[in-house]
Amino acid sequence: MTLTRTLTLQCFLPSREGHTTILLLVWAWHSNRHKTPMFKEYQLQVLKNAKAMAKALSESGYSMVSGGTDNHLLLLDLRPKGIDGARVEKVLEMASITANKNTCPGDKSALKPGGLRLGAPALTSRNFKEADFVKVVEYLDRRVKIALEAQTATGDVMKDFLSHIESNPETKAKIDTLRGEVESFARSFPMPGFDNH
Repeated sequence: MTLTRTLTLQCFLPSREGHTTILLLVWAWHSNRHKTPMFKEYQLQVLKNAKAMAKALSESGYSMVSGGTDNHLLLLDLRPKGIDGARVEKVLEMASITANKNTCPGDKSALKPGGLRLGAPALTSRNFKEADFVKVVEYLDRRVKIALEAQTATGDVMKDFLSHIESNPETKAKIDTLRGEVESFARSFPMPGFDNH
């Protein structure tokens, strides 16, 4: 009996309850998926997209921990730009872009990390290609500049920064304009699992 078959049978036993069952089901379903040509093609595209994003970031003057990427993720070091990942994450979030603040080597606090973690799989799932990731980097760069302007206006206190980006009319207008551009751009790509998005 195959591992997938065993796990599938185990998942439906009456004694199985809770999140463990869900995890087993997901694992059972995915256990052979990685062998399909479609998944291999997808994974190769993820790697191409991550490399295209790293190249575009480097060409835009950004530093990456380890100098780039060899996998689906990259860690952007924002400290040379004079800003931290927590502030950039907030501006990106307001502009409909998801990224995660992340510590970089040498950071003194996880509350104010110097990095931003970016990944390629989610957008690759929506059929983004290398040129689309270059466009994503353009959007990211514009958000970093907004965050820098807000930081200059407010100083080092995060509470003041958040208040500024949420209430300053000029900053809010810039973020709203860019959010509209991002959402318009993203609508042209399919959303897995949704016919209308």
